[in-house]
Amino acid sequence: MTFFVPSHSGPGRSVTTNVIVMSTSASPTGRTPAEPIGDIATGGTVTDRLVEANHRYASGFTDPGMDARPVLGVAVVACMDARIDLHDALGLELGDCHTIRNAGGVVTDDVIRSLTISQRALGTRSVVLIHHTSCGLESLTEEFRHELELEVGQRPAWAVEAFRDVDQDVRQSMQRVRTSPFLLHTGDVRGFVFDVTTGLLREIDPE
Repeated sequence: MTFFVPSHSGPGRSVTTNVIVMSTSASPTGRTPAEPIGDIATGGTVTDRLVEANHRYASGFTDPGMDARPVLGVAVVACMDARIDLHDALGLELGDCHTIRNAGGVVTDDVIRSLTISQRALGTRSVVLIHHTSCGLESLTEEFRHELELEVGQRPAWAVEAFRDVDQDVRQSMQRVRTSPFLLHTGDVRGFVFDVTTGLLREIDPE
């Protein structure tokens, strides 16, 4: 499955029209979730290990001198699922796109907020929406909010946005983007389902 993103020039480099081919999800590392990252010392919390990894990263970091505006002029909305490495899977480089992730990759009011800033302040024009197979939201219902209310004494103001039909939920997300009065650019909005077992995108017809 392939799709095209528009050519765009950015500070310090020019980019010709790309063909993006979905690869597999996050590259196999051979680690189990409990193993440390790289040669980070064990014994601390996960956050401690991440901070240590950042120190090693920063020691060799060079400011790329990029502008905050995404080079490809595209914003990608996707699920937060840990199996999906968006940059690797979409052939993206640092600075190419805005990435907006949440549970399910659904278009909520906060996603519209981010997309509005992305378009109006930082020049993006295209929106790519990505749900995926075997999503955790398929096993939840709005009863989740009721259970939280019983536990903490307050019902969440947000909706769970659970779904049973991933294709239909992608269509709903596309519709929410296309009908938002706050977005300037709704002509290039496309939705996909990422297969976590093959790494391929399947495009959803908005009907």
